[in-house]
Amino acid sequence: MSRRNTDTGNDKPTSFAPSSRRLLALMGTRRRQLVFCVLLSMASVVLSLAVPKLLGRATDLVVQGTERSNGVDFLAVGSVLLHALITVLVSVGCALGRGLLAQSVAQHTAYHLRRLASAKMTRLPLSYLDGRSRGEVLSRITNDVDNVSMMLQQSLTKILASVFSVIGVLVMMLSISPLLTAVAVLMLPLTAGVSRWLGRRSGPQFERQWAATGQLNGHLEESITGHVQVTLFALHRETARIFSRYNQDMYQAGRRAQFLSGAMEPTLAFLGYVTYVLIAVIGGVQVASGAMSVGGIQAFITYTLQFNNPLTAAASLANVVQSGIASAERVFGLLDAEEQRPDPEAPQRHGTVTGRVVFENVSFSYAADKPLIRDLSLQVEPGQTVALVGPTGAGKTTLVNLLMSFYEVDRGRITLDGMDLTAMSRAELRSHIGMVLQDSWLFGGSIASNIAYGDLGATRQQIVEAARAARADHFIRTLPDGYETVLDEGGGGLSTGEKQLITIARAVLRQPPVLILDEATSSVDARTETQIQRAMVGLGRGRTTFVIAHRLSTIRNADTILVMDNGRIVGQGPHEELMATNSTYAELYHAHTAG
Repeated sequence: MSRRNTDTGNDKPTSFAPSSRRLLALMGTRRRQLVFCVLLSMASVVLSLAVPKLLGRATDLVVQGTERSNGVDFLAVGSVLLHALITVLVSVGCALGRGLLAQSVAQHTAYHLRRLASAKMTRLPLSYLDGRSRGEVLSRITNDVDNVSMMLQQSLTKILASVFSVIGVLVMMLSISPLLTAVAVLMLPLTAGVSRWLGRRSGPQFERQWAATGQLNGHLEESITGHVQVTLFALHRETARIFSRYNQDMYQAGRRAQFLSGAMEPTLAFLGYVTYVLIAVIGGVQVASGAMSVGGIQAFITYTLQFNNPLTAAASLANVVQSGIASAERVFGLLDAEEQRPDPEAPQRHGTVTGRVVFENVSFSYAADKPLIRDLSLQVEPGQTVALVGPTGAGKTTLVNLLMSFYEVDRGRITLDGMDLTAMSRAELRSHIGMVLQDSWLFGGSIASNIAYGDLGATRQQIVEAARAARADHFIRTLPDGYETVLDEGGGGLSTGEKQLITIARAVLRQPPVLILDEATSSVDARTETQIQRAMVGLGRGRTTFVIAHRLSTIRNADTILVMDNGRIVGQGPHEELMATNSTYAELYHAHTAG
């Protein structure tokens, strides 16, 4: 039985700087491409910075020519302009190459993040998913990774170009006029202060926006999965109300984030215009006094615009970067989540498993202050069928989850054929156990491939035999394409009972020495359940079987019935003996068979 854990633990966002450094480290796996991207960006910026000075030189040639008697040297002007054109074309080519490399780095980083997240999911304990909405976890792997990719694609080239442009423009401006350069630089502290102030306030709003996105996705996933129940209980209004609340939270956080980050670009543009006016006025005075040429002030004003453009471009990316880093923090929260106990470095392996299962003084709790199973000891011999009964929350499903190593015991140990489960790899352990849960799970594909999920190398004959043993062969053959009938995700088109029969056939195909049926027949009708139980008599020969059944009348023939209550075994024995000596079992049996 799972327990929903509301503690988010490592899911809390860390901070902007550590997440940025961590993202840069991931991008470092494409170091060579990044180096070429930087070099091309430098080349593009340097070449583009040479153009205003070339155009200023052409202007001076025209002005000087008009002042002389021999007129304008159009050949010299044409040569300068041709030089400028070639410079522009090469600069554009470098920029295109830089863009292609940046796109490649961004896509690979997103690919790497998805691969890390997928691998992480295989190492997370069941308690992680039990404590979180499936849609919220899915949102981190899909929406958040996509947002990181979009941020990198949009910002990587612009940030590189902006950094080199600011440095290069300052150098060119100093070479023309140190006085005018000082005027432009004096505006930088104000620009940086405004950017920092707005950035610090928009960052938390982006974190809230993506957290709300995860909540909204979780609610939608539950609503779509449980659409039948929503319709059955006429809860459309309540579902819409919850959706509206999550949607409103997402809207409010997104609106605040976009407003704050969006205000950055026009604010910095305004400061840029102020700088432009000051330089135009002071520069005009210097031209009038003969301290500067017309071409010089023309080039400087062009550089001034180029100086402000990178700052404005960086400001326009603020919302994208803040949003992307907030998403990266959520992905890193998943990657940093506590993992399940690792497999032993030198795991022990069984030759032939007979199915002897022993619980030795096992204690377990979902929460440290709320023990569920306390000092439980149990010995099941090979080939025995053990039925677990008890009220809801007694620990029946928890017991088999511990056997599957979905959870780790707090104290004591569990052995399979004398070998401690912690000495085995999980893959080795689970290869010896077949499990059918109350909730059937089918994937998109043919019925045959769904059954073969229990043994990917199974032949068609083996698949059909497993279906016959599970009493699924008859209804499968009535379908239009029989075993090749393609199911959508979740097995739409089949009844709940039919889907469950397919999952039972999947477990049967594996021929495990230990079989767990966790209320596996609760979704089928009484007649089909009786047929399956009869089939299980044959399947159980030489196989240890644990059965959790909601109808106690179907487990009367179990070798041993364990009566559980509050995590303890309060009764053990065959049906007739328990009916005579155990009041808890007798009450449960009469309650289930009444009417």
